[in-house]
Amino acid sequence: MNEIDRKASAAPVCPLCGKPTDHAFRPFCSKRCADVDLNRWLSGVYAVPVKEDDDEDGERPPDSEAGEPS
Repeated sequence: MNEIDRKASAAPVCPLCGKPTDHAFRPFCSKRCADVDLNRWLSGVYAVPVKEDDDEDGERPPDSEAGEPS
């Protein structure tokens, strides 16, 4: 059996507790796990990393020139 067949045959599991998922709360197994995940997003536990861009010339502008009044 190849890798694709193994992934298709495996039953999806809840990413928080590992129990089989319930179609009503997909990808979670219950409303509780869905609410726990939502709370983690809202409280800042999960965060998308941000990369600060350099200026057009490849250098970061000094803090006084970053659009803030001196």
